[in-house]
Amino acid sequence: MGVGMSTFVIRWINFLTMLLAVGVIGFGVWMSTHHDGCRKSLTLPVLGLGAFIFLISIIGFLGAMKNNSILLWIYLIMLCVILVAILVFTVLAFIITNNGSGHNVAGLSEDYKEYQLQDYSSWFLKQLNNTHNWKRLKSCLVKSEDCNYLSKRYKTLKQYDAAKLTPIEAGCCRPPFECGYPAVNASYFDLSFHPVSSNKDCKLYKNSRAIKCYNCDSCKAGVAQYMKTEWRVVAIFNVVLFVVLSMVYLVGCCARRNAASSCSKA
Repeated sequence: MGVGMSTFVIRWINFLTMLLAVGVIGFGVWMSTHHDGCRKSLTLPVLGLGAFIFLISIIGFLGAMKNNSILLWIYLIMLCVILVAILVFTVLAFIITNNGSGHNVAGLSEDYKEYQLQDYSSWFLKQLNNTHNWKRLKSCLVKSEDCNYLSKRYKTLKQYDAAKLTPIEAGCCRPPFECGYPAVNASYFDLSFHPVSSNKDCKLYKNSRAIKCYNCDSCKAGVAQYMKTEWRVVAIFNVVLFVVLSMVYLVGCCARRNAASSCSKA
């Protein structure tokens, strides 16, 4: 690749990523002013990501614009660190999310699944069984009020029984099916019946909006399944990102080599 072409490509790629970084930082600032504590917890990572993207982009942009081999060296080193980090994270993400899936329940819709905490990786178990972590996650689940919307979404028990509930709705908004509590509506169960199962979640479930099954292992399993799905999406995105950044890295190598040649000729 020629001197002009490689530097031109690197210059414009980093100009676009600078604009992206400004957008990420702006989103982080918006999150910091939001009153939702669950979103606020993500503020620093988002701001840090935006600042890092902006830093590496401006180094690459200036290096290509000024044809400076030193700046391009720094840019390539930082890009290499990012590539290694993405590769490591992606491999770990696929390993961690390899276990765990939903189980069909006899007598209910094929779309309905329940989740068991012991099915998931030890890393998920450690994170979800940590008292501090779960207290924070539980407060976010209560604030979301997903459970309370079920009775509005499903007007009849027939609709509710045929519904395809999300892992969190199935695990946190209702007692496990094995408990045997009859449903009055999508958000309320008759707890006057003695549970037919020894599962401890049966006694933990309450109809209160603030309690539901948020202290149940089934709720933690639902969150684990949700996290597994999200992590898989991120891991697949990272594979694509790794390929794209590898191509940018190769173009950057051409630009650095050309800049070094220009300096030696001068």
